[in-house]
Amino acid sequence: MTAAGDAPATETIPSHTAADEHSAGIGARLPRKEDDRYMRGRGRYVGDIRLPGMLEVAFLRSPLAHARIGAVRVPEHLRDRVLLAADLADVKPIRADTTLPGFKSSVQPVLAAEKVRHVGEPIALCVAPTRAEAEDIAAEIEVEFDELPAVVDMLAGRDPGAPLLHEPWGDNLFLVSVTDVDSAGMAEKAAYTVTRELRTARQVMSPLEGRGVVAEWDSRVGQLVLHTSTQQPHIVRSGLAECLGIDEGAIRVIAPDVGGGFGYKGVLLAEEVALAVATRHFGRPLRWLEDRRENLTAGADCREHHYRVTAYADADGRLLGIDAEASVDCGAYSAYPFSACLEGGQIGSILPGLYDFRHYRCRVHSVATNKPPILPYRGVARTGACFALEVTLDALARQIGIEPTELRMRSLVRPEQMPFDNVAKRHFDSGDYPEALRRAVAAIDLAGIRTRQARGEPDGRRLGVGISMYAEQAGHGTSVYAAWGIPFVPGHEQCQARFTPDGGLELRIGAHSHGQGLETTLSQVAHSILGVPHDRIKVTHGDTAMTPYSTGTWGSRCMIMSGGAVAEACEALAGRLKHIGAALLQTDVAAVRLENGEVIGPSGRIGVAEIARTWYRRPQDLPRDVDPGGLEVTAGYKPARDTGTFSYAAHAAVVAVDTETGETEILDYVIVEDGGVLVNPMIVDGQIIGGTAQGIGTAFYEEMTYDQRGQPLASTLSDYLLPGPTEMPPLRILHMETPSPYTRFGQKGIGEGGAIAPPAALTNAVNDALRDLGVELAVSPITPRRIVEAIAAARPREAAE
Repeated sequence: MTAAGDAPATETIPSHTAADEHSAGIGARLPRKEDDRYMRGRGRYVGDIRLPGMLEVAFLRSPLAHARIGAVRVPEHLRDRVLLAADLADVKPIRADTTLPGFKSSVQPVLAAEKVRHVGEPIALCVAPTRAEAEDIAAEIEVEFDELPAVVDMLAGRDPGAPLLHEPWGDNLFLVSVTDVDSAGMAEKAAYTVTRELRTARQVMSPLEGRGVVAEWDSRVGQLVLHTSTQQPHIVRSGLAECLGIDEGAIRVIAPDVGGGFGYKGVLLAEEVALAVATRHFGRPLRWLEDRRENLTAGADCREHHYRVTAYADADGRLLGIDAEASVDCGAYSAYPFSACLEGGQIGSILPGLYDFRHYRCRVHSVATNKPPILPYRGVARTGACFALEVTLDALARQIGIEPTELRMRSLVRPEQMPFDNVAKRHFDSGDYPEALRRAVAAIDLAGIRTRQARGEPDGRRLGVGISMYAEQAGHGTSVYAAWGIPFVPGHEQCQARFTPDGGLELRIGAHSHGQGLETTLSQVAHSILGVPHDRIKVTHGDTAMTPYSTGTWGSRCMIMSGGAVAEACEALAGRLKHIGAALLQTDVAAVRLENGEVIGPSGRIGVAEIARTWYRRPQDLPRDVDPGGLEVTAGYKPARDTGTFSYAAHAAVVAVDTETGETEILDYVIVEDGGVLVNPMIVDGQIIGGTAQGIGTAFYEEMTYDQRGQPLASTLSDYLLPGPTEMPPLRILHMETPSPYTRFGQKGIGEGGAIAPPAALTNAVNDALRDLGVELAVSPITPRRIVEAIAAARPREAAE
């Protein structure tokens, strides 16, 4: 539904800071160091790991969405190659609870025994020399099922009398959460009111590399070693220890190169626990590699929301209040560690967006259904909440009779109000939201688009323009997650930094890099402080035996948290370097400075490599009062406020809609983005482009549908549509850089931003194109069929009028 164009263009708008684009430190467009191995095929993924004696694993998975399990019959000659739930009697199920009042806990078995609750739930683990042979073994296992009615629609699942997934609950609600701020009487105060019902489709999280696990038992050290494609190796280790009932020190989790995560690899898997048990049971290393059919039908899904939103405006066309009811389809189980309610719990705080209004109510239902568990996909709840709010705001503007951009301009938080606590108590740290909107409107040439619309397109297509704005909370930490009641609350992020005897710098971080370019950007932070050349800096991550504990990579936190920790560690090393360097230069430490990898004094200079060589190999030359910790430090970091930073953007889209075929072409797409100080603008652009591609998929293509028995209706990529290069339009990215006052050098998180706004911006553009036909769509994805059907439905209304 889009046309491929030239490579995205980017522009950096003059910012509040002056980054040195010619340096190799913060602000430089440095090519990614890690790309050298990726582009040469030298990466090492779970699928590349081969261990002596290793067997392959396939799972027998449930063909039904909801059923009781009767007998499970394994042919006798295969029994020693199969694990069932009965073989895991000492293994605890996976539980991901929250302390939020009213939350109901689910119990997710590693292998199903009494009941299955979604298609693809694992029942048996089968091992063989090859995956094909393991699948043949799984095909020979017979399972007796007593099929039960399935809960497929989340709204029907809320009804009294709906089939129950977890019988002790008495209903299908993980949680009902309510936010209410001065909501009484807002309808009476309003001059304009609109109500819209909106729905977003369920999506399949589709990284290039699927999930994968290699498990082995190292008898020499008495340790389980798990190689797994994960964003959170330390969290996986903690979860495994809980399920297996063994010490965390008896588990080593290694995340090698990971081919994309997006939240799909941010949880503890039943497959990880199963292989951890099975490798000791069979006495052999084991490997399971998820195939695409498993990914589509059995893996976790995301983003299935329903909203009923009422927006109120005063007589001046300014947003007055929002009243909303939302439902989130959470699937069958609560995913570890974030729980089933991360999406629903965030909607109440995210839905108000960037706007300043006083009256607000939001009620959210987190509903259990017979589908795979929902996970926090890139953008988490923001994409759905942004869609619901921004599409409703356009409808409100049409009722008032003003440009949608004008309604937003009158209602946005203004820069002089910063820092600002909004109606949902989100603490916006910095920014100029109206300026971002002004620049997006200018770049898209809104006045020119309106002139073209009045004139009409020569080919008969209808032109439309749409705007969407959002804020992305990133780097939020202890206080936020403690309030959400999840079992893992982030505190200080740590970095272990040390010099090698020849002057190389090693940085060890607990977060994981799987596409964010951390091996480059963290090197830039270290280089800015220590001046060590990039080819002498090595960033190590993804191994619990070698890195400090961390809750991992999620929530666009890495550059804030790990970047801050690297800076703290390097500052500590810089102090020690200057102390030793001053002694070697026979001067006072106050008289020296560290610059470009050298300690420089009044009458000489000495390189960092020479100082490192002295510490390790010529200790007799060191000053008597040298720090005995040497050139190795562990430093921790939290922002000055852990309520998070708020990057933001305005997305503007111009589309042409063919009313006969329903085809939509994106003619222009502009993003005005403010991520604070950009450590590497080129990497930022890559993150925004990748996220926007995913957002276009949400807007136009991706939809996992189920029949009334809970059967997924897409099991191959022929059925489930993903955007590719030909679906990407030309993008124009304009940067604003408003530093955060709370972070180490003013940086904000931007990893999820590109994926948040496109569904709303493109829906608003399509609705703008079709408004004269009386057509308005409030569902994603907007497919050609939905457009044609909406136009056909509007024609009888036009005729009647």
